[in-house]
Amino acid sequence: PALLERALRVKAVAERHGVPLRAAAIAYPLRHPAVASVLVGTRSADEVQDAADMYSRTVPDALWDDLRAQGLLEGDAR
Repeated sequence: PALLERALRVKAVAERHGVPLRAAAIAYPLRHPAVASVLVGTRSADEVQDAADMYSRTVPDALWDDLRAQGLLEGDAR
């Protein structure tokens, strides 16, 4: 229950910034300079297209700032 509550809070913050949670999930690890790629599991052509669409979304820095301010993102996480 606590993990689900946290995920729903993250989703709400992302949606306030106009960003689907899936787009934020793909973008987050790519913010670290040591990360060169992110693997996304898919089961169909539609899911591949959705992952590509989510990857191409712009995720504003303010989303990460808000997550940090609400204690939903570790302080040093970029």
